[in-house]
Amino acid sequence: MTVSRAPRWMCSYSPEVRTVPAGRWWNAVRVPVALGALALESLGDETGAVIKDGYGGIMYWLVLPGDASEWRLPDVQVLGRGSHVAVPPLRRTAGPGLYWRVPLTHDTYWTNTTRLRTALTAAIPAP
Repeated sequence: MTVSRAPRWMCSYSPEVRTVPAGRWWNAVRVPVALGALALESLGDETGAVIKDGYGGIMYWLVLPGDASEWRLPDVQVLGRGSHVAVPPLRRTAGPGLYWRVPLTHDTYWTNTTRLRTALTAAIPAP
């Protein structure tokens, strides 16, 4: 996939993974891959960009800055100000390692937090 113009926070020409501070352009919702795969299936086309760490077994959704910061869901961590996220280069859309599971576009990279919370809550196994 080719992104014609990257968001300001993304270095469009870099072939390297970058560490980007959360909380300024987006918050990141961090979940284990097993939970994330179920949520992603539930969201379908309603998801924004998703980063997958194939080695760490983690997925990250990008949401509006400040959103989801009050969530208290099992196995879900919301990263805002004071946190950093490893971000793959724009063209890395397959593993192994860190890649865009759902590619980033200039116009759409945030996921609606209400829909994401609903998908994650449904995917969390009952106690």
